[in-house]
Amino acid sequence: MLRHQSQDTAFPIFLERAGVRNDIRSYRLIQQSVLAEFSRAALQTRDINSVLQRATALCAKGLNAPFTMAMEFVADGKRLLVRAGYGWPSPVEQSSFVVDSASPAGRAFQTGQAIITSRGPPDGRFETPGLLPVDRGIKTSISVRIDRGGQGGGYFGVLQVDSPAPRRFDEADVAFLTAFADIVGIAIERLHEETRLREALDHQAMLTREMGHRVKNSLASVVAMLRVQSFGSHSAEAKRALEDAGSRVAAIAQVHDHLSRASQIGLIDVDVFLNDFCSRLQRVAGTNVLRCDSDPIRLSADHAVPLGLLINELVSNAVKHAYPGRDGTIDISARDIDGWLHLSVSDHGVGLPADFDIDQPRASLGFRMIKGMVEQLRGRLSVSANQSTGTRVLVELPMLPRNEGIAPATALVAAERPVLEKTR
Repeated sequence: MLRHQSQDTAFPIFLERAGVRNDIRSYRLIQQSVLAEFSRAALQTRDINSVLQRATALCAKGLNAPFTMAMEFVADGKRLLVRAGYGWPSPVEQSSFVVDSASPAGRAFQTGQAIITSRGPPDGRFETPGLLPVDRGIKTSISVRIDRGGQGGGYFGVLQVDSPAPRRFDEADVAFLTAFADIVGIAIERLHEETRLREALDHQAMLTREMGHRVKNSLASVVAMLRVQSFGSHSAEAKRALEDAGSRVAAIAQVHDHLSRASQIGLIDVDVFLNDFCSRLQRVAGTNVLRCDSDPIRLSADHAVPLGLLINELVSNAVKHAYPGRDGTIDISARDIDGWLHLSVSDHGVGLPADFDIDQPRASLGFRMIKGMVEQLRGRLSVSANQSTGTRVLVELPMLPRNEGIAPATALVAAERPVLEKTR
């Protein structure tokens, strides 16, 4: 809504400096064009200073005036601080008005009315503040308050246009500058809201990463306790079970460490993830050589823990069974094929046992975990002979969008029960 003009400022339409405003229609069309241009610029700009600087330049163009200023209200000092200016020969930023009725800007801010005034001898209503570094002989000015848009309300400051000519602004000029100030207020509120949102998101991301880091440290403590218990065990079977459990917990801990360092919260880069994971597995693979290769694939973080456990179990099986009495090479690859993640672990070892049947339940917890997680992730599992010698295990997982995957805890619970039916 148009804000009221001061009651003592009913001036007739002013004629341009040349003496005649030959084309009022053209003049108003320029103002409409300026408003549209600033509206577009305000939506595209991410910096308040840039918005204010652009506003002062376009206001000068729209009102055919040489000087403009945008001021911000500083509550602690009860003053209007100049944030941007146009046309002044020296910088006017950081100059200020006192917020009182002795200045046009102060009165406009206090009353919310558009204040049009002459600073020459005929107009004694206002004092000329000590604002400008150079006296430019300002004769007339128009000042409007900048209201902040949005639900919060409040006032940002004042937009002021100055002219050294004894010109008289009319109601249409007031409407133009008022509309301009309203757009400035909406743009400023939008930028403030975006800043608050970014800060909230940054804080949330920091908390998420901190949580991942703490989970990793807690799991590392569990691994340490399992190792201590393993060292003190006199049963070879219990010792092996504790070592396997420690390896699985360490795999989950590494996943959380990777998530805490990921470039984007909620997503993992499979190629980076696989390289990190293989570096840890190489330390427990002895003299076996792990070779890792991956396409640049991005997955939901929901897949991270199941994927890490799958790689851990498949590589551990290969290390234990592929090369009895000797060392060899184990290849791990991840490929994006028709929207499916193809995770392959292969070796050139002794190959599959003669009685191996993927459809039959196995006594090994590791094998049950592999089948259970693949099933819960709606994937496919196949085991075949590798070229010439060895074994190749292929896991095919649909690369679901974020939030359509399975929670890691569900996969772990499912992995604890025997799988009695064939995965699809």
